[in-house]
Amino acid sequence: MAIINLTPDSFYDGGVYSDLSKQLFRIEHSLKDGADFLDFGAQSTRPGAQRLSEDEELERLVPVMEAALKEFPGMKISVDTFYSKVARAAVERGAVMINDVSAGSIDVKMFETVAELKIPYVLMHMQGDPQSMQVAPHYENAPREIFQFLANKIHELRRLGLADIAIDLGFGFGKSVEHNYSLLHNLDLFKVLNCPILVGLSRKSMINKVLKTSAETALNGTTALHMLALDKGAHLLRVHDVKEAKECILLHQQLSNL
Repeated sequence: MAIINLTPDSFYDGGVYSDLSKQLFRIEHSLKDGADFLDFGAQSTRPGAQRLSEDEELERLVPVMEAALKEFPGMKISVDTFYSKVARAAVERGAVMINDVSAGSIDVKMFETVAELKIPYVLMHMQGDPQSMQVAPHYENAPREIFQFLANKIHELRRLGLADIAIDLGFGFGKSVEHNYSLLHNLDLFKVLNCPILVGLSRKSMINKVLKTSAETALNGTTALHMLALDKGAHLLRVHDVKEAKECILLHQQLSNL
């Protein structure tokens, strides 16, 4: 899953692809490099990010979505949003998946909306909200608490009739470095929830704080953790660097076939 940021303030490439032609260029290269999904995000969810309204988010999202689907028909667009109005508008325009960092906690209509639309939904854990999530996050036992949170949310969605649910443990979303690595170490335990596992580790601070790198120099660390995540049962990698992630997947598949 290629990250397509439509925001000027994302932690890694915010503002780099600032106009439509640059966005289409990035999308084209992501597809050529082997992306299966392209995850369009019109709202930054980095720590401390200011929240846009649903209409502001749609103003950023819709023109790029429509142009991309016209230029690359058949591409699979996921939309990273926590607003049900944005989710509905995106699906009506051709999105095939909704990726919600809030697990339905910011917009209480999200669950009923994705269930009505019968659209695949990524359910992510986040402690707090993007404005405050990294201010002293606390768990008694992070893997156990997040497992129970996801299990409860899956039950809610199943009761509403939604069949296609993926889970995301939310690396970096209300977690310390220690919490993040504890979750990665225990990732295989989440397979019992019987949902595909999406992992978003790409260039995050959990890498940089250990290696003393920056987002710009964190590709090697990202690849190392991607291989570990795949070995522990990850089904989908959400990444900035598609070519390198695809190579990691192919090498892991080769090992798995032995």
